[in-house]
Amino acid sequence: MKIQQGSELFSAVVAFPFGKLGVRTAQGLITELCYLPPHFEAKAPQDAAAELLAEQVSKYCDDADFRFTLPLRRSGTAFQQKVWDELCAIPRGSTRTYGELARHLGSAPRAVGQACGANWFPVVVPCHRVTAATGLGGFSNSDDPNGYLLGIKRWLLAHEGSSEYAWQQTTLL
Repeated sequence: MKIQQGSELFSAVVAFPFGKLGVRTAQGLITELCYLPPHFEAKAPQDAAAELLAEQVSKYCDDADFRFTLPLRRSGTAFQQKVWDELCAIPRGSTRTYGELARHLGSAPRAVGQACGANWFPVVVPCHRVTAATGLGGFSNSDDPNGYLLGIKRWLLAHEGSSEYAWQQTTLL
C-alpha cells in the first residue's frame, strides 16, 4: 500500500506571498483548505473547483476587498456554523476578540477559539480576523509565536489593512 505524501494529498497547492495553501476537492466542491509548511511545492489545479480557488486566491492577493464565491462543502456542528458565519461578517481590516464573539453568541471564548481552529476554509472563512483580548492569539490550532502559522495570520491581517498588524507584513516577505 502506498502512503500519500506531500502534494499528492491535494487537488492543488497554491502559492501565496507567505507560503502555500493546499486545496482538497471532491465532486466539484472544495472540501478543505490547509496552510502548508514552506517545503511544499506548488501544484497546478487538477479540477475545476481547484482552478477556481487558485484564480480567486490570486484576486484576493491583488485586492484585499475581493469576496470569495466558491463551491464549498460545508460541514461542522451547528455551533461551528454559527461561529463561521460570524467570522464572515467581520469587515476586512477589522478584528474581533474571542470574548467579543463569545458574548455575541452567548458562548465561551474557548468554544469560539475551538470553532475557529476547526475552520475547514481558512482565508475564505476569515478566522484570522479573531484575536485574543491581549494580542494576536492563536491560529489554526497553533500558538507558537515564531511558527509559520502565526506568521500567516499576521500577513493576512496586514494585507487586509488591520492597522495593528500593518508594520509586520514587511517583515514576513
